[in-house]
Amino acid sequence: MSAAITERPTAAEAGGGTPIVVRLLVLATFVVILNETIMINAIPRLMESLHITEQSAQWVSTAFMLTMAAVIPVTGWFLQRVTTRRAYALAMGTFLVGTVVSAVAPAFAVLLVGRIVQAAGTAVMMPLLMTTLMTVVPAQNRGKVMGNVTLAMSVAPALGPAISGVILQAGSWRLLFVVVLPIAAGVTLFGLRKLENIGEQQASSIDWFSVCIAALGFGGLVYGLSLVGESDRRTLGIGIAAAGIVAIAVFALRQFRLQRDGTPLMDLRTLRYGTFTLSLALMAIGFLTMLGSMMLLPLYLQNVRDLSPLETGLLVMPGGLAMGLLGPAVGKAFDRFGSRTLVLPGSIGIALALAGYTQIAVTTPYWQILGLHVLLMVSLAATFTPVFALGMGALPPHLYSHGSSILGTLQQVAAAFGTALIVTVMASRTTSQIADGVAVVPAQVSGMKLGFGVAAALAVVTIVIAAKLPQRVAGTDTPADADGPPADGNPDLGERVTDKA
Repeated sequence: MSAAITERPTAAEAGGGTPIVVRLLVLATFVVILNETIMINAIPRLMESLHITEQSAQWVSTAFMLTMAAVIPVTGWFLQRVTTRRAYALAMGTFLVGTVVSAVAPAFAVLLVGRIVQAAGTAVMMPLLMTTLMTVVPAQNRGKVMGNVTLAMSVAPALGPAISGVILQAGSWRLLFVVVLPIAAGVTLFGLRKLENIGEQQASSIDWFSVCIAALGFGGLVYGLSLVGESDRRTLGIGIAAAGIVAIAVFALRQFRLQRDGTPLMDLRTLRYGTFTLSLALMAIGFLTMLGSMMLLPLYLQNVRDLSPLETGLLVMPGGLAMGLLGPAVGKAFDRFGSRTLVLPGSIGIALALAGYTQIAVTTPYWQILGLHVLLMVSLAATFTPVFALGMGALPPHLYSHGSSILGTLQQVAAAFGTALIVTVMASRTTSQIADGVAVVPAQVSGMKLGFGVAAALAVVTIVIAAKLPQRVAGTDTPADADGPPADGNPDLGERVTDKA
């Protein structure tokens, strides 16, 4: 049964601007994505209020990201079966329910459930926005509109810690959800009044075994890693992480089988395109280091330097704003100069900023901390947008949805993995130092320096990858055999690369 279809606006109708339907979805997506990182600044408050450890507290962010990683692959099937308005209503309704549960949570377990429900709604909004954009925006205007969308989607997680710092100054961590609730409700009601259905409903199948095994694999890996830093559960953590790796391997084998005789949840043939694979690796490591460092910085500023949540938020706000404001300029520079001119310096800047944080001490000047954070955010801005455009541009059109799904899922898993890894490294080093007789604060600083060191070491890998990226991908050629490799056996045949010095 077909949904009501709106006509695609012409360039003249759009006026070269962003259609109202896309503006509405951008606004809603900004609100829900903001919640991915809004709890980072509240970790110390949660530890004190709910009497939990750092490893437990970081799960309010980790569970959010892992839920998105599990749900995003399902959204392609979901959006084919429901109308745009119904998908929007279900996504925002689910998000609102999760927000209410989180606001009134009497215990940490209930808060975690609320965050998982929030994430399920958020995961639907991201592909809904991208699908609608590709449907209603004329090809000649997509670059400009995509830049605005990328701006909103990058500013939201970057500003999450800053906004939460301002809100936490007024009271409990519950205010983070109380403040968001009426805003999200207003956006939902306004969107339902103005939003029209786009496209058609299609009957399609989904491999639920793949959905379940992917959630178990990625979730088990990250959960096992989070236990490794706790000496009394280290063996259990290693066992769970190993089981997670096995489950991921089973998931990959399942996808290869479905590619031959069914519909894969994730079409791994996208990995045959070298530029996409390189971009995927760079984005994954970038998100890993970004979220890991974003978890450490509030802990340092509040636990070691005794700053209030408001002061912490204000200190990191310039970096978030710089990242957002540079978005359009980065897009224009990419169109003019290509990828490597931006991504290589950006990757170097990320590594330098994280390396600078390995030198923090109890008396490190605040201007130095601010400068390093701005450098980190600006470098991330110079890296993410070109890499995303370059990687997706390397794929043929029939693999766009799978490439986007793989990229979105891996971003969330990498961010969760980075958070668990770096916090676990920090906690393990801190515990070891205290056991050796070191005072609590110096032990914490030592643990944080090691955590930033791990992030910096991983960031060096992005420099190597950036150096291998082509300057531009002019387009793609559809493989001769959609079920097999390109005709000449070269997996990169689908890319027409223009490498300008």
